[in-house]
Amino acid sequence: MNYTTLEIERSYQVSTIWLNRPDVRNAFNEVMIAELITAFTEEGERADTRAIVLRGRGKVFCAGADLNWMRDVAQYGYDQNYKESLQLASCFHAIYTCPKPTLAIVHGAAMGGANGLLAACDFAFCEADTIFSLSEVKIGIIPACISPYIIKRIGEYPSRELMLTGQRIHGREAENLKLVNRCFSDIHATEAHLQATLQLLLTSGPQAISHCKHLIDTVANKISMMEALDYTAKMIAEIRASAEGQEGMAAFLEKRKPSWIE
Repeated sequence: MNYTTLEIERSYQVSTIWLNRPDVRNAFNEVMIAELITAFTEEGERADTRAIVLRGRGKVFCAGADLNWMRDVAQYGYDQNYKESLQLASCFHAIYTCPKPTLAIVHGAAMGGANGLLAACDFAFCEADTIFSLSEVKIGIIPACISPYIIKRIGEYPSRELMLTGQRIHGREAENLKLVNRCFSDIHATEAHLQATLQLLLTSGPQAISHCKHLIDTVANKISMMEALDYTAKMIAEIRASAEGQEGMAAFLEKRKPSWIE
């Protein structure tokens, strides 16, 4: 697909999705939202992609919603607003449910809805001078569509503090709150940690990674503890009997590398 707001790079089994509107600080509009849904869906289905990295061109990761798009949305009635908002919610859900591991590299700033993009990823890394803000209340609206991912990442009361005040925090504070997994002093340290994390992911069974993501989503969001008893027993039985499970266990017992490690 030819994207107008994104760039896709593929290298060594890793797809990098670049937010590519640097002239407006990678602010998202209806086009970028639709393209992100397509990109994460298509890259998630590629057999030659083992991990997906999300990052932004230019000086910042993402400044949130595009002002021109917001100006148009402000004129919509309820039905059109609902349609646009449902598309935005679907964007975050597409990232969260992507079968491949997802990693956000955040620099410069992540404002408003941009925090939903990074929070929906499996991993988020940033630089210390990166600014984060859930600033929606400052303009009389709320961070509705991103709230499931923010609250899941950092918990209820830290979410209350950030969402109700709209305050700005920097990378170290974001790390302390667990909004990002790790914060680094500069881009070089960030890149080094990204590569180390990708190496860990690429030496794991690709199907096991995908099944593990589904396992976490199901146990965390969809079933009770009693239901998990039967579900988890069935799932591990299926995985042990699968071709990848058999190869992985055989490689371990035979003290060799499994077939998915080049």
